[in-house]
Amino acid sequence: MWAEFKGFLLKTNALALAIGVIIGAALGTVVTSLVNDIIMPPIGQLLGKVDFSQLKWVLTEATGGDPATEVAIRWGAFLNAVVSFVIVAFVVWRISKMFIREEPAAPAPEMKTCPFCQELVPAAATKCRACTSAI
Repeated sequence: MWAEFKGFLLKTNALALAIGVIIGAALGTVVTSLVNDIIMPPIGQLLGKVDFSQLKWVLTEATGGDPATEVAIRWGAFLNAVVSFVIVAFVVWRISKMFIREEPAAPAPEMKTCPFCQELVPAAATKCRACTSAI
């Protein structure tokens, strides 16, 4: 059973998928740090010394001095996550453009019109596929 499983991992794209997931997780961590530690602080500085990760709309204040009881919409942290997502999506898009080449589109076949039903048929056809007339 182990040999069969090992063969599956080595012969299929499972190994490539596993490597992709591991690299993707590492990339996500790096991008999160890039956004939180490099990109957003200067933007916050330009916008009046704002720390985006701390921006929130408080719905219910904390009770008894316990910050865990506060209910808030943390839209600054969400904005950081959106910026991280856009960066990851852009990087994945660029990598896919480098490695996945689209096949050139096949030229459209020459067409002619059936004189009986006016349906378009390939120029080399001897019978119309719509009305089965000899053309």
